[in-house]
Amino acid sequence: MEELIQYILKFGSLNQQQIALLEQKAHESILIKDAYFTEAGKAFNNVAFILEGVLRIIYYDNKGKEITKYFLEENHFIANPYHGEIMTEYIQAATTCKLIVFSAQDWKILSDTIIGWDNIFNKIFQKAIMEKMDRRSALVSEDASTRYLSFLEKFPTLTNRIPLSYIASYLGITQQSLSRIRKNIH
Repeated sequence: MEELIQYILKFGSLNQQQIALLEQKAHESILIKDAYFTEAGKAFNNVAFILEGVLRIIYYDNKGKEITKYFLEENHFIANPYHGEIMTEYIQAATTCKLIVFSAQDWKILSDTIIGWDNIFNKIFQKAIMEKMDRRSALVSEDASTRYLSFLEKFPTLTNRIPLSYIASYLGITQQSLSRIRKNIH
């Protein structure tokens, strides 16, 4: 819980009463590796903070091939940006994860009660959007080796934490190609 509070305080201030309310509304949850946090076709209105582990956002193309769209690791929030709409992607634990989860109702109570809460979270979500755009934009125009090097730069801790098949899916290459690239680089 302390990690969550420290993270939020980077974007705004909270008094002790507000922190106590935040702690009261937060629920810790463990998501085992490969379990889904939410699935496509279902509503997802919770907000979660990753204390430990890696989540991946995936979808299936029209041929049924699994595509990794993005990874989220510690000290990141995850929420449906289209609150109230059905999810079009899956959120899966790439490793066992420890999360702090807020229900939509509890999140609304925080928003309605804590002055400046929405402003704090607008800053957090703006930062997340900028990170996501920075991490994804180069992947479109680079060759596979350069994409892998960019991946290593932007996600330096992930290669030893998640299956290579997830990384290959994210990079848009086969696992065999990724193995060749890794062999040539290392």
